[in-house]
Amino acid sequence: MTDQSRYSWTARRRSSARVTYGLLFVGIFATATTAFAQQRPLATEDPETVPAGRVLVEGGFDYSRSMEYPASGLEGNLLRVPLLGVSVGISSIAELQLDGGLHNRLAITSRDPGAPLAGMVTARGDTTWSIEDLVVGTKIRILSEQPGRPSFALRFATKLPNASNESGLGLDTMDFYLTGLLAKTVKSVRVVFNGGLGTLSDPIHGESQNDVLTLGGSFARALTNAFEVVGEVHGRIDTSNGDAPPGTESRGLFRLGARYTVGSFRGDAAVFFGLTSRDPSVGVAAGFTYVFNAFTLP
Repeated sequence: MTDQSRYSWTARRRSSARVTYGLLFVGIFATATTAFAQQRPLATEDPETVPAGRVLVEGGFDYSRSMEYPASGLEGNLLRVPLLGVSVGISSIAELQLDGGLHNRLAITSRDPGAPLAGMVTARGDTTWSIEDLVVGTKIRILSEQPGRPSFALRFATKLPNASNESGLGLDTMDFYLTGLLAKTVKSVRVVFNGGLGTLSDPIHGESQNDVLTLGGSFARALTNAFEVVGEVHGRIDTSNGDAPPGTESRGLFRLGARYTVGSFRGDAAVFFGLTSRDPSVGVAAGFTYVFNAFTLP
C-alpha cells in the first residue's frame, strides 16, 4: 500500500461563539482548491501525517441510540451533523488538526433529576441541542515506517469547552490528551495502535481532575485499490477506582465500516456499538474526506 493510499480522512451557547465557530469552518472550506490522512470513519489516529502544504477536509454525520450524559442526567438519541475536521500539513513530519461540529441534537428519552448538573439544563421539551466541543491537536511523526519497524508519532490535543452545560450536552471543561501512535502495513492490511494519557477536568469541582488511559486499535484491509474494510476498538479507561467525576467515566466503541477512494475524494460509512453501559447501544456514521494542495513551504 502506498503512502498516498494510507492517508485517510458541540440548549444554548452564546450566539457569538456559534457564529465564530461556524465562520471558522466555512472560511476553511471556501479557501479549498486538492492527499489523504487516514481517519474517517475511524477514531484511532494513524501516525502518518498530511503531506506538507496539503489540507485535508472531512465532513459527515453520526446517529447514536441511547446516548447517556451522566452530568446532566439526560439520555436519548443523538444526531451530530455536520461533523467537520481540517488537518493541515505544516511540515514533512507534522500536521495541525481542528475537529468539531455545528449541531448536536438529542431527542430526549429520559431525565435523571438527581444528576449533578440537572438543575442547569434549560431545555424543558423533548429535544435539546448544542455545538460540538472543538478539539485542537498537533501530530508529529517521530519515525517513518521501514520494512523492519513500524511508524511512530506523538499527538497532543486539547478539547475546548464549546458545548454548553445548559444544553445538557456539554461539561464546560477543558481536557488535554497525549497519545503515542504506532502503525505497520503488512501486505494489504494496515494495523494501528494508540495509547496515551488524558487529563479530564471535573465539571463539578473546578480544582479536581480525572486522569484516564486512552487506548485504540484499528485495521484497514484493502480489497481493491479503491475499496477498504476497516474496524477498530477505541476508548478510555478511568483510573479513579470507580469514583470518576460525571462525564469522565470509562468509554468505548467498537466500529466496523468501509471506505471507497476516487482520486482525492474518499467516502466512508460505518456502524458502531457501545462497550460500556454509558455508551450508545448502536449507531451509524457516514461522511467524506477530500485533500488538496493549499500552499508551498519555503
